[in-house]
Amino acid sequence: MSGVGPVVDHHDGVSVRARVVYAAARLMLRPLLTYWPLNPIGMLPLPLVDGLAELLPNPHDTEFERVVLPGFRGEWARAEGVEQDGAVLYFHGGAFIACGLATHRHEVSKISATSGLPVLSIAYRQLPKVPLAGSLLDCLAAYRHLLDSGLDPSRIVFAGDSAGGHLAFATALSATAEGLPQPAGIVALSPWLDFDATAKIAHRNAARDAYAPVSRLPFLTTLCLASKGELDPLASPVNRDLSGLPPVLILAAEDEMLRCDAELMAQRLADHGVPCTLQIWAGQVHAFPVLGDLLPESRAAIHEIGTFIRDVTAPARSTPLAPAPHALAG
Repeated sequence: MSGVGPVVDHHDGVSVRARVVYAAARLMLRPLLTYWPLNPIGMLPLPLVDGLAELLPNPHDTEFERVVLPGFRGEWARAEGVEQDGAVLYFHGGAFIACGLATHRHEVSKISATSGLPVLSIAYRQLPKVPLAGSLLDCLAAYRHLLDSGLDPSRIVFAGDSAGGHLAFATALSATAEGLPQPAGIVALSPWLDFDATAKIAHRNAARDAYAPVSRLPFLTTLCLASKGELDPLASPVNRDLSGLPPVLILAAEDEMLRCDAELMAQRLADHGVPCTLQIWAGQVHAFPVLGDLLPESRAAIHEIGTFIRDVTAPARSTPLAPAPHALAG
């Protein structure tokens, strides 16, 4: 194992918009998510989150194409001028209980534009329909779909936010177990990677996170793993054998509770000799790149993501790399 640590980049500029979003999330979302009942009745209206997002206008410069996969749906997002010479396979976040294609449509549109690749966003099955194992089966099936369509794995990148960041790593690890090739890279935004909440509960960010309540994690873990017994450490990607994974980019907000998981995974990837860059962004909410054009920091982060994807797929691509802007815009 390597003794070299991960590359850690700190982004300290905080826009006025970001401060407003942080305060609003703290005031309204945190109380709601802290007390919302996580039972069959409480989870019944959660699909409405994605349904309401469907009412938003689609990005005008991106073509969307629905895909029917075995037991679930997907959607291709192709920004203007992007050709099918590879793919970003995107796993949305939402704590394995909420969100979907519509909630992340603007983000994947921007990722397609900045990376120069189409994005296949998938609506994997979630709680309470299936536990985590069912979600992972869908994600692996989506990867098989890309491979079966003839795409070179060196032109495929896994990406996801929060629960989707977990799935990005878990799918890559499952691919190895199934004898499938690794993708060219992994992008994880505020990923939930360690089901043991002990460190997160004790961390100062448990009280500083804008809206994600650490108190709900143990119960969510029980639902995800469909088990009330002793927690299996290998259920958490941070505790698995990470050797052989492709280069990784991890983004996290400075004050979010899942910064613990991001830092732990970055170090363990480095220990296993996997190239990893960890970016810590000040003043942002959990999974802030999902906000797309709403924040200048979201736009800047998506450009960072696009540059990483271009870099890891560059040897297999014929298109030139586009430089990413180094300053926040707007």
